[in-house]
Amino acid sequence: MLRRILLQKKIETLSLQFKNDLSEVRNSADLDLLKIKYLGMKGPVRELMKELRTVPEQERPLFGKSINDLKTELERSVETFEALLVNREQESQLNAETIDVTLPGRHRFPGRKHIITAALEEIIDILIGMGFTVEYGPDIDTDYYNFEALNFAPDHPARDMQDTFYISADYLLRTHTSNTQVRVMEKHEPPIRVIAPGKAYRNENVSARSHVFFHQIEGFYIDKNVTFSDLISTLDEFIKKLFKSDIKTRFRPSYFPFVEPGMEVDIWCLKCKGEGCPICKHTGWLEVCGAGMIHPEVLKNGGIDPEEYTGYAWGMGLERLIMLKYGIDDIRRFTENDLRFLRSFPGV
Repeated sequence: MLRRILLQKKIETLSLQFKNDLSEVRNSADLDLLKIKYLGMKGPVRELMKELRTVPEQERPLFGKSINDLKTELERSVETFEALLVNREQESQLNAETIDVTLPGRHRFPGRKHIITAALEEIIDILIGMGFTVEYGPDIDTDYYNFEALNFAPDHPARDMQDTFYISADYLLRTHTSNTQVRVMEKHEPPIRVIAPGKAYRNENVSARSHVFFHQIEGFYIDKNVTFSDLISTLDEFIKKLFKSDIKTRFRPSYFPFVEPGMEVDIWCLKCKGEGCPICKHTGWLEVCGAGMIHPEVLKNGGIDPEEYTGYAWGMGLERLIMLKYGIDDIRRFTENDLRFLRSFPGV
């Protein structure tokens, strides 16, 4: 009888102590400590559960229910007070906050195309307007289409591992979009007037002027009586349309395995207006393109008779054109994802 009375008294006293302590709580930290104190693994509620073993067996269900009721009461009190504290803290925060309606709103920048995507679409539109159609080649290609079919000798420096990313002995990441040429020749009969845009990859040191991958656009035209003057006039017209001015161009002899004769195309430096600057290496001119008449061996590899047909081809780096057009001095900016740089292009 005495054990039962003492246990009941403990339950009542514990409930009263909890209410007194709860009235002293001022914040969430205090409430967490109170919860641990009474409902934790070493709290008095757990100790009461252990004392059930000292109560006569027939009275245990009754006192077990009393202890569970006490635990439920304490947990509900904690939850109710916790909700009250949250409301108080939110109300206090709102009262402390002020809104200055005279401040300007935050500028929201709409989504826009990357400058490379926008420039590529502009170039494609210009060349489609000049009579070209668009073809795409694979980024991963065979040595045959990337080198051999384009008349690269087996010991040509471009085949060296320092320049090319080889996946296996036969497969590689294409080093130019020229790998599309022979593929198109195999599928279509002349006249062929095609551009082939896409990425190219070269195993080079990353610097302000070069990267391990870049965008290139290839163009070639095959038909009867295609001449070198057709190539020069096409490139001259395209450059003027792209830069929207009567920009000066210069053509210099050069060597490429897949064209004969070959040339390099320079444009007047827009940054220094031909006076010389670091971008043009103080020459007043910038190289933008390699071009020439398609080599007869390349035509043969594509299944086209070089005695009946001739053609020209050219390839240019897209990043180089954008750098010239907007006066950008570092090719790495295109892949750094700096929003300040990407938002600096008008109309993009």
